[in-house]
Amino acid sequence: MPLVSGLDVISECTSRGFVAGAFNTTNIETTMGIIAAVERVGVPTFIQVAPTNVALSGYEYIYDMVSRRLADTDVAVALHLDHGKSIEAVEGALAARFTSIMIDASEAPYDENVATSQHARELCGAGIALEAELGSIGGKEDDVSPEFASTTDPTQVAPFVDAVGCDMLAVSVGNVHGYAPNARIDFELLDRVRAASPVPLVIHGGSGLPAEQFGRLHAFGVVKVNIASDLRNAMIRTFGEAYVANQNEDSLIRVSKDAVAAIAEVVEERIRVFNPSVA
Repeated sequence: MPLVSGLDVISECTSRGFVAGAFNTTNIETTMGIIAAVERVGVPTFIQVAPTNVALSGYEYIYDMVSRRLADTDVAVALHLDHGKSIEAVEGALAARFTSIMIDASEAPYDENVATSQHARELCGAGIALEAELGSIGGKEDDVSPEFASTTDPTQVAPFVDAVGCDMLAVSVGNVHGYAPNARIDFELLDRVRAASPVPLVIHGGSGLPAEQFGRLHAFGVVKVNIASDLRNAMIRTFGEAYVANQNEDSLIRVSKDAVAAIAEVVEERIRVFNPSVA
């Protein structure tokens, strides 16, 4: 199946009661692992890449790699720009035919966040899903951390979404980027945000949250949960263990295939935890 718009993933998930995983890729091993798991489980999914990671390959390579692998897949998958911190990043991803975009101006003052997000909305047009962020999520993403973190103010949610016209809203409700063993969703705050939001919500920092919280997210209007660090760790760990076992190891293809399997295992487990009803 060709890549679909993020709008299609949102629509299918909301109609079927699913929460979509949003899994970050950087290379072919990660991409192959993600899609292998998606094929096994059958839940619509976002594959995404952040601007900090396209430094290795460029947006075009990511598009080509993902779209080629999906050609023989029956599950709806969108290719998403994660944490587009600038309009230039949005333009680059759109030029490479990404089908879903995140604009993240959450560290800017409210009015500037609105203006930048509106600009991204104009660039995306009607056929590309747009995710915006309100409240600045803490932690570290690819060695980049915000100057300050702030929780989402429920009183700002409705006017922000109305002004921007975004299709998903990323929120800061106790979630933290990267590995944060003490991170916990504040479900009372999330419920207030859900009640105020006319669009589905997005939770970033899924790798650091306890698994028992994931199965509750659908009831709070969450349609997308981001997972990055867990996948990167699975790949790095696989290569590290191979080296420790044999410092003369030179079968790159064998170790790469092991990494694909390890990543697929993590992705499948996460999708099933997000969606307890999936057999």
